Amino acid sequence: MTEQLHRELWTSWASLLRSYSAAHGLSSSQHAVVEVSEDRITVRHGMNWISFTATAYEHSNGAAVPFSLTEHGTAVTDGHEEEMDLAAERMARELIQS
Repeated sequence: MTEQLHRELWTSWASLLRSYSAAHGLSSSQHAVVEVSEDRITVRHGMNWISFTATAYEHSNGAAVPFSLTEHGTAVTDGHEEEMDLAAERMARELIQS
């Protein structure tokens, strides 16, 4: 994957996480905060958080697992591949509901 494509996917991933976190937080008394840098995306909701690098996914309730974005627009988390939008929605929902 080219660096330019990785940057585009990274930006899209951050945007999806931001949108779905906001949507799932509508009925919550707290809102999620999304922090984005070139090498890390972190979403915080209260005391819980999820964090991504180009190679790993971590959450406040457990250890890091392998993570990657593919040139086909999918996210791979611990060997499980799904469309980026579906993965972002699921992860945001799990964070907000935890």
